[in-house]
Amino acid sequence: MAALYEGYTLCGLVPSQNLTNSGIQGVEAERDSDHVIITDAFRSVTLYKVSDQKPLGSWTVKQGCCLTCPAVYNTHTKEYVAVTDNKVIRIWKEDDVLLDKTFKATVSSDIWRLHCVAGGDPVVLFQRGAVRLLDTLLSAPQQIVEDFLAPHETIRWSTNIVVETQQFVIFATETKGDNFLYLQKVTQKVLQRYRLESEDSSLSPLSFSASYRDDLIHLLYLYPNGHVYQSVISVWSLGSDEGPQTLSLPRNLLLALSVDEDKLNAASALLLDEAHVAVVGVPHPSAGTGKDFLCIWNINFQTLQAGKEIAGKIFGQLWCYSNKLFIPHGKTLSVIPYGCTKSSLASALGKLKKSRIEETRPLVSVPSWNNILHEEKTQPSRTTEIRKLRTTRKSQSSPSLTVEQVLELIKTAPVEEVQKEVEGLFCRTDMQDLTQSVGQLASSLVSRSLADTAFYSSTTLSQLVQSQSLCHSMCPDLMQLALEKKDYFLCQLCLQFFPDVPEAVTCTCLKAFISLPDSDAEKMNLEPDSLSFMETLTSREHGQVALQNGFNSSSSLEDHSDVTMTKEHEEDKKSPSPEQSCPVALKKAVLLNEVLQTAYSDDLLLPHLKDLSSQHVLVFLQYLHFLYLKYSHDTFPQSHGYRSPSATQIMDWVCLLLDAHFTVLVMTPEANGLLINLHSFIKAQVKLFSELGKVEGGLQELQHMKIKQDIGQYSIEVIELF
Repeated sequence: MAALYEGYTLCGLVPSQNLTNSGIQGVEAERDSDHVIITDAFRSVTLYKVSDQKPLGSWTVKQGCCLTCPAVYNTHTKEYVAVTDNKVIRIWKEDDVLLDKTFKATVSSDIWRLHCVAGGDPVVLFQRGAVRLLDTLLSAPQQIVEDFLAPHETIRWSTNIVVETQQFVIFATETKGDNFLYLQKVTQKVLQRYRLESEDSSLSPLSFSASYRDDLIHLLYLYPNGHVYQSVISVWSLGSDEGPQTLSLPRNLLLALSVDEDKLNAASALLLDEAHVAVVGVPHPSAGTGKDFLCIWNINFQTLQAGKEIAGKIFGQLWCYSNKLFIPHGKTLSVIPYGCTKSSLASALGKLKKSRIEETRPLVSVPSWNNILHEEKTQPSRTTEIRKLRTTRKSQSSPSLTVEQVLELIKTAPVEEVQKEVEGLFCRTDMQDLTQSVGQLASSLVSRSLADTAFYSSTTLSQLVQSQSLCHSMCPDLMQLALEKKDYFLCQLCLQFFPDVPEAVTCTCLKAFISLPDSDAEKMNLEPDSLSFMETLTSREHGQVALQNGFNSSSSLEDHSDVTMTKEHEEDKKSPSPEQSCPVALKKAVLLNEVLQTAYSDDLLLPHLKDLSSQHVLVFLQYLHFLYLKYSHDTFPQSHGYRSPSATQIMDWVCLLLDAHFTVLVMTPEANGLLINLHSFIKAQVKLFSELGKVEGGLQELQHMKIKQDIGQYSIEVIELF
């Protein structure tokens, strides 16, 4: 999914008198993600710190001169580079005040743009298509440059990319209604020319955008009729030294945005990642006419993911740096942060698994089920178990059944025979060949189990789930069947491996886990890594009092003005506090941890959370409070070797429960103490981060201080930070 967050104004604009131009030539990245340089359409270059919304420096050329392309920042030399009057290159540093006294050089041909990306050297693109590195050009400013373009061919857009150690310049041109794209390697005079396919009525693209990934350049361009196309070019497919060969550039229609009867005249489309495109100046599908919007579209699913109305006139300009969109409109330049998650059907529905969970999964196809289910003391590696199992199978002379035969066998055969043949199928067949059949096998097993109460094979279903080729949508009745059979180990595996568990099913599992009697929970066999995590967590001595992240549970009551410390409270400190003991049984806690690590969408989960009883909510909140206290103390070694929920996931669930049941909790006497403890913890965290901010400020002051060079062999120096 994608989202547009609350924006803010970076600076004011001085648009042209007829309001056709914003007054900004360009916005370029500077030293880091929080600094940009803005070049206006007249004479000034200004450095801004984005988070502070204030200028840090400004430089203006003298009267009679004009900036003819956006200034760039050279990260290697920490210098700014700009062009005035098309031919004069100016270079200066942040400490310089007057540009007239800084370095300048006049070249022999008109310059179109300067380009400089992080990790690369500044590149100069001339109006007639020649490209030079800035250092090479300055070594002989009056050198003759090539003329690659036709007499009436003009550049409309350009950019450059860095591929490994090579720089490439891409620019689009227009001549007599035809549009061309050029790709040139900076260090070689080798140029490749492509012809863009013509659009209806010989329309020319309004905007271009390019990104690089997997050795391919992905070019995005928007036409006035609302069509957004993509073309893919290999960076290594350059022409010969004899001259550019004109090739046809295939294109693919990504979006067909609806526009009014009039064609677009001020719009822009920008690639954000491989699946999302930001579009400005195109009417919102569900909004009325006369309103301008900034929208983010998912090109994989053809869906509008986020939209924000923009006040004032849109000029068709859009820049993107560090997950921030810079858009001039009316008389302001606004900064709008955005976020895009990985594009997939699971993420579009809010069900994308965390990458941390993926890293903890075993990388083998079939784990050792005997070790997991029966908890054998001697546990050889899973790879060894698979190798032994396959060797045994190969030595047997039993006939091999195909997937179709096994599917027929499931309909009538007893549990033992089905389990044997499915296990044999996994051992005989490559997992890549079984990927398409796992869903059929699981559906057949579940259908048989629902129709015949005496038939149920937990081991076989668990094996299918851990093959990582099965998801909830392929077999939607599987988790419901596991809950009916009280097969909580299978439920745990489904929560671990299914990327698309619906929020309703997640809440159903949560209710079942909380309602599970402790005596029944202790009889279960669960996944070893998650069980080891809880054993480690609960085996620590409760009597230790430690301080980390600025919070100490024993002092939580001391921060309240309404509570007075008494002797009873002093005695309570000597014994384990309720917050330090796990409020649920160990194996029940393991199952609750799986719920915490399951992906969800807030809007879809909240209605189902409201169905929880107040007692269930209170127990779950107490457990979340216990977890967070453990995470905040030195008594818990925060090791990443176990499968465990993150602190962020814990706090997210706390917030969800409070949002869904706040009124009920406030009116429940049993919850008062818990709410007070949560308030104490948050108060301590705020105080901690406030102090950390002061320390950060002091360290920054130390970093910026200039070291004196005349310090002798012995000296005493006093540094005042505040």
